[in-house]
Amino acid sequence: MKFPGGSIPTLSFLSLHSIHEEDTLKRILAIICGTLLLLPALSRADEQLHQRPIYTLHIGDVIVLNYRYTPEFNQTVTVQPDGRVNLEIVGNVKVAGLSVDQARQQIVNLASARLNHPELTITLQHFEQPYIVVAGEVDHPGKFDLSDNTTALQAIMLAGGFKDSARDTQVLLFRRINADEAEVHKLDLHNIKKSSDLEHDTELEPGDMLLVTRNKMEHLSRFMKATNLGVYFNPFPVVP
Repeated sequence: MKFPGGSIPTLSFLSLHSIHEEDTLKRILAIICGTLLLLPALSRADEQLHQRPIYTLHIGDVIVLNYRYTPEFNQTVTVQPDGRVNLEIVGNVKVAGLSVDQARQQIVNLASARLNHPELTITLQHFEQPYIVVAGEVDHPGKFDLSDNTTALQAIMLAGGFKDSARDTQVLLFRRINADEAEVHKLDLHNIKKSSDLEHDTELEPGDMLLVTRNKMEHLSRFMKATNLGVYFNPFPVVP
């Protein structure tokens, strides 16, 4: 093929340079757009990380009370099984479920009946590590430290997973509602296998006990005496 003037057209150096600059600009714009799209997700993740719930007092926690102007009322006390502490100046006060600051404010309000403008500081000296118990048809039944947002299925995986003989359609969750009674929930974990099903998994609370059944069990009422839980659970060492 012949071209006008008998010569083959060529791209000038400036044209090649312009194309190279355009490609570079497109790549930079793509990186910027990708970063902007990721920012909301990163922001939400950072927000969730910094929004951990404030620690609340549990049974077995040890707190130290120091009164600035009346040190004779200073005490070191343990939260009892009923969630209360016995204080010299105000008697029994329920503090389980309260943050340290909430407990301090409640005690100050009660102590104000006997003291003028009491100034009190409370220090958490020792806390009971939250735990769960997994028993029944799992490979490694035991007592496990409870981490944030642990679900029933995750707890069973911590215990080694289901045995072949396990009835994964009937997992019993025993949850204490007070010092004397526990509530019984029946969980069906058979279909929770995909990430889309995880929203149906049950999040566990401190002290929860899971029993993976094997055969059909006798009818269990929704509520039962906490002292009867020993029929299904034996003491287990804590597994970190």
